[in-house]
Amino acid sequence: MEVILLERVAKLGQMGETVNVKPGYARNFLLARGKALRATAGNKKHFETQRAQLEARNLERKTEAQAVAETLEGKSFVLIRQSGETGVLYGSVSTRDLAEVVTAEGFTVGRDQFALNQPIKTLGLHTVPVVLHPEVEVTVTVNVARSPEEAERQARGESTTEREAFNLDDLGLEVGAALAEAGDDRE
Repeated sequence: MEVILLERVAKLGQMGETVNVKPGYARNFLLARGKALRATAGNKKHFETQRAQLEARNLERKTEAQAVAETLEGKSFVLIRQSGETGVLYGSVSTRDLAEVVTAEGFTVGRDQFALNQPIKTLGLHTVPVVLHPEVEVTVTVNVARSPEEAERQARGESTTEREAFNLDDLGLEVGAALAEAGDDRE
């Protein structure tokens, strides 16, 4: 199905281009969200008459997105979640969770603007891209921890899971002391 793009769509084309896409993608995504029009003769004429307004609206949205991007770029957000001893979460962090924590900090970001390919399932620092506009993308850091204190340690770069924090030198001293005690009892 041929459609006329009303805005830039990643991996598809720029505004005003006529592209051929699968009918389901056109009906369920592009047309439903107002990102494209069917490529008919009437729609092509209508698009050309509205082109200046669409470009102006797109430029306005882009400048708004750039203003938000300047304040959001490089920010770090903390999410508190339960996990096992190895650092694997009992649940997962999804785009809905990310949108809630970012809007709680005063930014207006929708869950569909997070480019999270798969849910976050481990403790630690994760970089997540945020697409504010088809031409404006920033990255934020999500600090997933079990407690606020643990989040602070992770932000400083310390390891927090018991497996990572385990020190073999301490084990050697404890075993050596136990053997020394056992040796003293035998004499």
